[in-house]
Amino acid sequence: MKGRPELRNVPRFLFGQSMGGAIALKVHLKEPQAWDGLILVAPMCKISEDVKPPKLVLNALILMSTLFPKAKLFPKKDMSELFFRDPSKRKLSDYDVICYDDQTRLKTAVELLNATRDIEMQVDKVSLPLLILHGAADRVTDPNVSKFLHEQAISQDKTLKLYPGGYHCILEGDTDENIFTVINDIVAWLDARTTPK
Repeated sequence: MKGRPELRNVPRFLFGQSMGGAIALKVHLKEPQAWDGLILVAPMCKISEDVKPPKLVLNALILMSTLFPKAKLFPKKDMSELFFRDPSKRKLSDYDVICYDDQTRLKTAVELLNATRDIEMQVDKVSLPLLILHGAADRVTDPNVSKFLHEQAISQDKTLKLYPGGYHCILEGDTDENIFTVINDIVAWLDARTTPK
């Protein structure tokens, strides 16, 4: 977009869901002035303390990841029940081409921990207009982490929306009515920040 003159004055927003939320945050932190806003859906921006391994185990995993980076030590399990609230949409998860469907490699797990640790240490530098949307019943990324981000971000324009009963995939794994509610909330937020006054 930066290289296209006809798009220079078009507002630019970052959007990220789950791990994509971590990526969007990292992009913003790297180029804080390059964007006009940030929309995060169930962002993975901090590992909740209750799921983080003990320090001794974590250090062992870090060491092992340097020796066996491609090792798949974590058992593969069907996570669709945690992702999709609507049972009919769980069946469609097998066809989701952007969803990684294999055991997590050890080095990948360590890098995810590193990325979230880096974000957690810089969360007070999040300065863009910010919309965070999260299913209140999400057990993949903790809604309390979104609350933490909302509280710690220095942005003067920040909104947190928690959806009662919503699981991790509130944009594709819920009832159609709830999905449209989330989409409408995003569109309304964008309209309020892009429509000339």
